[in-house]
Amino acid sequence: MTNRIDATKIAAFDVHVHLEHPGSDTDADKQAAAYFKGGGPRDPAAMAEYYRSRNIAFVVFTVDETLSGMKRFTNDEVVDFAQKNADIAIPFASINPMRGKDAVAEARRLVSGGLVKGLKLHPPIMEFYPNDRAAYPLYEVFAEARLPVVFHTGHSGIGTGMRGGGGIRLKYGHPMPIDDVAVDFPDMPIIMAHPSFPWQDEAISVCLHKSQVYIDLSGWSPKYFSPTLVQYANSLLKHKVLFGSDYPLLTPDRWLADFEKVAFKDEVRPLILKENAIRLFGLA
Repeated sequence: MTNRIDATKIAAFDVHVHLEHPGSDTDADKQAAAYFKGGGPRDPAAMAEYYRSRNIAFVVFTVDETLSGMKRFTNDEVVDFAQKNADIAIPFASINPMRGKDAVAEARRLVSGGLVKGLKLHPPIMEFYPNDRAAYPLYEVFAEARLPVVFHTGHSGIGTGMRGGGGIRLKYGHPMPIDDVAVDFPDMPIIMAHPSFPWQDEAISVCLHKSQVYIDLSGWSPKYFSPTLVQYANSLLKHKVLFGSDYPLLTPDRWLADFEKVAFKDEVRPLILKENAIRLFGLA
């Protein structure tokens, strides 16, 4: 394998891919599969082959949480997977900031060693507001390295339909607290993951106002995107919107097929699918 993604050869860049444990079969797993109606193979080797066969590069991560009960890979296992597939994969860490000093220590080890290129956070499952000052020491590690941080925003497919939503509180997915983080860490790239239903307009406002904030389109079929999101992606945010699938729950095959049917401008499609991510991740 090469040590670097060749941006001139890939067809697209998926900024939102989960390395999900194939042995996890909890109620939350089953409900999520039913909610998303299908999905791709979870076996790591099969997943790598899926992306390589389609000439799509991707950001890959786990989720550091225990609330859902789902079996999770460790950050080091994600790094190992990405190193074995360095021609298509970029590893991000996932570290629950509520772990305090242990979280910061793990972040410093992974960042200082050059093992990861960003951070993935899921506030509803990790149970914190993004602007909670307890999370700031973790942000400082990634801000110092100018590495991007991905925040889940909006509704959570995990827990949907379960008794009490599986204990997951949707309030933590509101995008407006991320505005505080963007002010306090102005040089740290931020990606708001997913169309932020039911707070799409707030997410657009934050992305429009803060120069280092982006939106990824993962977790929803494009056929469900709001007209406002499509309007801004076609205009003022055309350089700040990114293709993401939410694999394995939503596959690139399904996402890209539906993307073709939505009224994105021809000149905007390549920006979303590849060029904006290449610029953000410095792959040009």
